[in-house]
Amino acid sequence: MVARVLSELSAFVPAHDEAANLTGAVDDLLAALASVATRYEVVIVDDGSRDGTGAIADGLAARHRGLVRVVRHADHRGYGSALRSGLAAARFEWIFFTDADRQFDPGEIPSLVAAVGDAGAAIGYRARRADRLHRRLYARGWTALVRLTVGVDVRDVNCAFKLIRRAALAGAELEATGATVSAEILGTIIRRGHRLVEIPVSHFPRTAGTPSGGQARVILRAIRELFALRRKLRGRDAVPRAERTSTAPIPELR
Repeated sequence: MVARVLSELSAFVPAHDEAANLTGAVDDLLAALASVATRYEVVIVDDGSRDGTGAIADGLAARHRGLVRVVRHADHRGYGSALRSGLAAARFEWIFFTDADRQFDPGEIPSLVAAVGDAGAAIGYRARRADRLHRRLYARGWTALVRLTVGVDVRDVNCAFKLIRRAALAGAELEATGATVSAEILGTIIRRGHRLVEIPVSHFPRTAGTPSGGQARVILRAIRELFALRRKLRGRDAVPRAERTSTAPIPELR
């Protein structure tokens, strides 16, 4: 079977203090994109890093001129803000994002491309999560809370391996600055009448850098944002289930 190839694809990676991982993450991503898109780009969102990530990002942009760009936050704004900046910077019809920590394999992007069809997005879920017990428990609890609070019913809401059709988000005014951003993105896509397709993906242990998602202050901010999102969506129709197989608005495509 001939693999599907997209006409154009923007990929972005949010990065906060990922100096040890960024070069490998971008090199792997470029190699994968060449197999699934005729025209592609990588956008690095440097979210106020202080460990040399910014200099490495600039070096990658210089080395891969025309393929890699850098968007920079002067200060650390949070994961949601980094995703919003990446979505706003993406130029092409399809948008993919993953994290810079190298816990996902860009080589699995073809699985998303093959599955997306006419859906608004193809999203990964970690078939076997390679994290410590407390992070796995947090992820399960968070996904359940998102389902109960705002009705986004997916297996792994925060899995950072998503392929999105630009039209499914164009014009959306996303507000989350923290972990709630994925719930806001998926809820927006479904409420606009688009399907979600879920695909199992591999997950690997972090070998460098320090995760921040399980920190108490990050969790508390996420919970506050989740209930703010609930208030924002209150009074609208319930979000339907995703289809399962084993504050700047997002710009329109120009």
